[in-house]
Amino acid sequence: AVIYPELSRAFFQKLIRSGQVQLSGKILKPSYCVKEGDLITVQVPPAVGIEIQAEDLPLDILYEDRDLLIVNKPKGMVVHPAPGHYTGTLVNAVLYHCRDQLSGINGEIRPGIVHRIDKDTTGSLAVCKNDFAHGRLAEQLKAHSVTRRYRGIVIGCPKEDCGTIQAAIGRDPKNRLRMACNVNSARPAVTHYRVLERFAKHAYVEFELETGRTHQIRVHMADLGYPLLADPLYGPAKCSIRGLQGQCLHAMTLGFIHPRTEEYVEFLAPLPEYFEKLIRSL
Repeated sequence: AVIYPELSRAFFQKLIRSGQVQLSGKILKPSYCVKEGDLITVQVPPAVGIEIQAEDLPLDILYEDRDLLIVNKPKGMVVHPAPGHYTGTLVNAVLYHCRDQLSGINGEIRPGIVHRIDKDTTGSLAVCKNDFAHGRLAEQLKAHSVTRRYRGIVIGCPKEDCGTIQAAIGRDPKNRLRMACNVNSARPAVTHYRVLERFAKHAYVEFELETGRTHQIRVHMADLGYPLLADPLYGPAKCSIRGLQGQCLHAMTLGFIHPRTEEYVEFLAPLPEYFEKLIRSL
C-alpha cells in the first residue's frame, strides 16, 4: 500500500485472498506472517472499465453555456462514481443533462469533472462540456488562480480574526481514509481564513483556498484545533448538535477566467437551508 498509494489496503487484501500474491513462487496464504528476506510477488490485475449510466436526477444549475455547467451540489451527493457509489452521483446526473456534451480528459469515470468537493460538502462546482474548456480551467487550477471561497462552522473560536495556514498535506499513514499535515510525501497546502461571527462554542468562518488538496480545509482546521462541526473524520466522535450529518462546509464562491470569453466570471451558491437554520440557532 505504501508502494502503490493510489490502491487501498483492502484492495491488496482481496488480491491475497484470491491467490494473486505469491511467496517465493507459491501462493501466499492469508495467515502467513512475512519475515525479513521473503520475496513477495504481487499480480495487479488490469483496471476494468465501468459503464456509467445517465440518470434523471435533479440538478441545481447556477449557470450554463456551451462550454460550462456550474452546479450547486447538494449534501450527501458523491461527485463521481467510485466503489460503492456507481449510481446517484453528480456525474450520473450530468450525463443525463448534457447527453454527449462533456469533456473526456478525465476518462469515462469522471467525464466533465475538473475539480471536486467532498460528499457532504455543498456548493458550487464547475463541469466542463468539452476538452477545450477542461484544459483551460485545469491550467488555472494548477496555477492557483481560481477563486474558491467556502463558508463553514467550526468547533471553538479561533483567537485571531483572520489568518493563513501553511501546512503540507498528505495521506495519513495510520488511516488511509484520512489526510494529515506534514507527513511523508505531503504536498504544500495553503488556506486563508476569516472569522465572520463568533458564538458561545462555535464560530462561523470564511475560507479561501490557495491550493486544492484533498480535505484541505477540514485537515487544516482540525490541525489548528478548530475542527469543522459534525466532521466524521477529523472532528470529535460525537457531534454536539443532533441531526447533523457530515461536515458543515459550503463551497460558496467560484471564480475564474472564462475559457471562451477570457473574461473573469464569478458564481455564488447560496447557503443551504440547514446551514442557515444552524447559524440562527447558534
